[in-house]
Amino acid sequence: MLGLSFFMHLKIEISPDQAGARLDQAVADSQSRISRSRAAHLISQGVITVNHGCKRPGYKVKLKDLVEGEIPSTDHQDRKPLLPESIPLNILYEDDYILMIDKPAGLVVHPGAGNDSGTLVNALIAHHPGFSEQGWDRDRPGIVHRLDKDTSGLMVIAKTLKSLEFLQKEFKQRRVEKHYLALARGENIPDAGVIERPIGRHPFHRKRMTVLDENGRYAKTRFSVIKRFRSGCLMDIRLYTGRTHQIRVHFYDQGMPLFGDCIYQPRSSMKKVPGVPRQMLHSWTLSFRHPYSGVRLYFDAPMPEDFKTALLHLSDAP
Repeated sequence: MLGLSFFMHLKIEISPDQAGARLDQAVADSQSRISRSRAAHLISQGVITVNHGCKRPGYKVKLKDLVEGEIPSTDHQDRKPLLPESIPLNILYEDDYILMIDKPAGLVVHPGAGNDSGTLVNALIAHHPGFSEQGWDRDRPGIVHRLDKDTSGLMVIAKTLKSLEFLQKEFKQRRVEKHYLALARGENIPDAGVIERPIGRHPFHRKRMTVLDENGRYAKTRFSVIKRFRSGCLMDIRLYTGRTHQIRVHFYDQGMPLFGDCIYQPRSSMKKVPGVPRQMLHSWTLSFRHPYSGVRLYFDAPMPEDFKTALLHLSDAP
């Protein structure tokens, strides 16, 4: 007989920025380990329900809809258990409820295809044995939000399930203030601006996102220039929504792609730039309410060394 450890409990309350999306897409966007096709199958089978009732995969979710289901782990028997690994963590703050880290570029957040070890989650399990206990998502214990592998900077980790639920709701309700540093390529970048373009899965390149005027989900990014160079700018970026690859997609769409981005870049600019080792994006500041005290906290992560090196190269460029 299968135990509960072979299932993942799915529970999503539809937030304002999710409202209007297809049910299968909303599930896939909220759970990185469930593809849209698998979500559609589980919905059709009645495994995933809305407000305790069955819906079609194409059902347009409404504000405060409750999406739930016990999702069977189809690959449990073929996968090795996650092991603790002594990977150094740059811990900025820690208490009984949360952990603040400054993630280095190059570190994958959680296991996925080809990444069963060497991830942030492996490091977290070693740091806090409680993440190995039942109740946590097996592959993402404590993970409230994510950064791309090559994006550096601040991440808040939940150390209790109640903290996780609280912080995830804070992110969904846009009560968390997030600022990034970025190096954007372009000669005519405005001093400041707001980008409001819907984002969705690319219709042909399924691992990419793109601006979609139809069937895309609302996304808002504000930016201001900190310093100008001949070929680009250092920018302060505030995220109001948290779509996958949002900054990279929005800036590419506006003709000012990030230096070092290998995906969202015009073909004419694909070659590597000296002194730019990765996509130049850094999670700079993060402000949110503490899940236990309710006191608003503010954290900042200093500019990493590779950012400083890239700035020197851009300053010296003819």
